[in-house]
Amino acid sequence: MEETYLLNVEGVKKKILHGGQGELPKLQDGSKITFHFQTLKDDFERTVIDDSRKAGIPMEIIVGKMFKLEIWETLLSSMRAGEVAEFWCDAIHTGMYALVSRGMRRIAEGRDPLEGQKHRCGMGNMFDYHSTGYDDLDELQRTPQPLIFIMELFRVEEPSAYKRDTWAMSKEEKLAAVPMLHSEGNRLVLRKEFGQAAEKYQEAVICLRNLQAKEKPWEDGWLKLESLVTPLVLNYCQCQLELGEYYEVLEHTTELLQKHNADNAKAYFKRAKAHAAVWNEREAREDFLRVAHLDPSMAAAVKKELKQLGERMRKKHMEDRKRYQGLFQPPQGL
Repeated sequence: MEETYLLNVEGVKKKILHGGQGELPKLQDGSKITFHFQTLKDDFERTVIDDSRKAGIPMEIIVGKMFKLEIWETLLSSMRAGEVAEFWCDAIHTGMYALVSRGMRRIAEGRDPLEGQKHRCGMGNMFDYHSTGYDDLDELQRTPQPLIFIMELFRVEEPSAYKRDTWAMSKEEKLAAVPMLHSEGNRLVLRKEFGQAAEKYQEAVICLRNLQAKEKPWEDGWLKLESLVTPLVLNYCQCQLELGEYYEVLEHTTELLQKHNADNAKAYFKRAKAHAAVWNEREAREDFLRVAHLDPSMAAAVKKELKQLGERMRKKHMEDRKRYQGLFQPPQGL
């Protein structure tokens, strides 16, 4: 089945390669569209630029979330579930494709799609750096041209029909999600599922950091959100202690203490335990003593930790002496 016709959009032609089923989807803000795509040049060879099947997972976009290639929402809205269609799009619609492809390729490579960018629009970043980091995309950036998109639509889900990623949530949804994620993390800790619990705390922190980005630093709204972040980070650090990720604990607790939590005894306590675990005896003792000074109710716990630290360090010193004492003795027979 191949039927070519014009959509009600200038510079777009559609050819249905395989018919779909059901009615056309009714897209609304927050709808999630799942599909595979292939991007080709409009040349004799129909050179393939990108193919989502090579990555092994379908593409997903959320309607109304400022996806840089707006024409894709228009194309997908003309398709039924299960349909495969080929779209020819004039250069007026494809000028941003190089930037979009750059981000998708970086994600597929396990890299940050915004790595190295300044906080500016996509085109501004292109003028700053003059390159996407991919030769074929640089060519598209220099000479905008028509492109062909072959798309297979799998499904369109309403906002209430799927678990939404935090970046796709509204402000109200993020605020509502935070206590739920916090509670779920606590439940997983009780079951000693520390890795999963850490993911819940981390997701809650991401929600709050996204909201903080829209507030003016150090003003009331920003500080209120920061007060919600702190216990989540401390819970996350406790999970990392249980998982043996001591250097990550050192990083996060130090960041908390350097901001405006210089008197947070719990942060010092977790950092002290991480220092002790990696044999930083002096730093561990300093942090433990600071905990006892800031919160006398933790003095008994500090005393216990200092005793354990002393015993571990003595044992380590004895083992080190035994291990190295033979290095300074002459070989037998000399």
